[in-house]
Amino acid sequence: MVEDYAKLKADAQQAHRNGQLDVAMAGYARYLAQVPGDGGVWSNLGVLHRKTGRHLMALRAHQRALALDPGGTITMNNAANVMSDIGQYAESLALRRQILAQTPDDLGQLQMVVRCLRGQGDYAGAISFATDALARFPDDAELRMQLAFAQLGHGDYAQGLENYKARWRAGELKPRDLPFPEWQGQSLSGKVIAVLPEQGFGDAVLFARFLSVLQGHDCRVVMAVKSPLRRLFANLPGVDAVIDGLRADTKVDYWVNMMDLAALYFQQGGAVPAPTVLSVPDDARARAQGLVAPFTDKLKVGVVWTGSVTYRGNGFRSFNHRDFLPLTDIPGVQVFSLYKGPELKAYYADGSDGFILDTGSTERDFADTAAMMQACDLVITSDTATAHIAGSLGVPVWCILHWDAFWVYTHHGASTPWYPQMRLFRQHRPLYWSGVMADVTDALQTLSEAKA
Repeated sequence: MVEDYAKLKADAQQAHRNGQLDVAMAGYARYLAQVPGDGGVWSNLGVLHRKTGRHLMALRAHQRALALDPGGTITMNNAANVMSDIGQYAESLALRRQILAQTPDDLGQLQMVVRCLRGQGDYAGAISFATDALARFPDDAELRMQLAFAQLGHGDYAQGLENYKARWRAGELKPRDLPFPEWQGQSLSGKVIAVLPEQGFGDAVLFARFLSVLQGHDCRVVMAVKSPLRRLFANLPGVDAVIDGLRADTKVDYWVNMMDLAALYFQQGGAVPAPTVLSVPDDARARAQGLVAPFTDKLKVGVVWTGSVTYRGNGFRSFNHRDFLPLTDIPGVQVFSLYKGPELKAYYADGSDGFILDTGSTERDFADTAAMMQACDLVITSDTATAHIAGSLGVPVWCILHWDAFWVYTHHGASTPWYPQMRLFRQHRPLYWSGVMADVTDALQTLSEAKA
């Protein structure tokens, strides 16, 4: 019988290594029903739950593993990882410091200590720890990335963006492979330079304000963007042409990353500049006016509850469309969904579209989204591209943030210098949206009463 248990354990572990997650899950459960004192398998089960997005189940498994193997390095590391994921930074830090006491050169732990300090909003502590660690490991890209995020949250944009250049070495972004050189400050007189966004749509909108760095260089500026942004970016100040992408035969002398323009701007000592000017075409405005026309007597509120589901952190920054339903009960308010994507399936399945009217699914691009925002009295959104578009348009916008917000919003306060008219609402505690959504509902109730 002992051999049977050993085989069951080995088979489950092999299925886990092979990516057969359901098979591994069932195998671990069967094994632990017979051998509940195996801390290593509890830890494996926690890793499996984390991989499949069940973070609270993962935490339960890791807590059992820690009770059985409190000093095991692997056990502590696996538990610390899920604790970091769900905002239990103090608990995660305690475990990581125990590991570092045994293995002081563990780079993964050094990186995650900085990450946890930053997640707590302790930017100064994160910067100090990262600086000390980089003195020992100056070539580690991930440590430098974590330092960059801490500096950006702290408002040291010049140093933060300079250190953020390590992103191309950290493994998350594919380095550029272009047939023309990167601009390194050479004269641009009579030249053509291509400005390249590099991450999400929101980042492109956020950093478009730094195109002003190229003004006065006597050059032609082209900007390569994905099609959903083409019309919105059609008349960006300082841009001569907006194109879909760069090809080998595109007539360009140099290229530059948009975020590196921001680094150059702050190196010159500038304060946070105003957002860029976006284009909203007349046909997009006409479409939006037609959609809101039946509700001229209402306070019109456009909402977005989730960003791109392909973004790995989306599950933490986003919430459920049903969290907006209490807003529809406020007298004098009409809510419109500006969301376009796969999460609409659940929104339609439970009948929420009868209360939160869908305008997003028929949008052609972000120009249509922008027009709807301008047709509304208020936009309420999760931390996604719509927040940056609304912020750039200057429309009233409330951004609902999870516990570890993007550095533009930092970890404290109800405002950001990057979008002066934006109001920030923050999660009271990790994973739970009920508290902040109650804050939003109360604020909208007050606004509706004032309008009435």
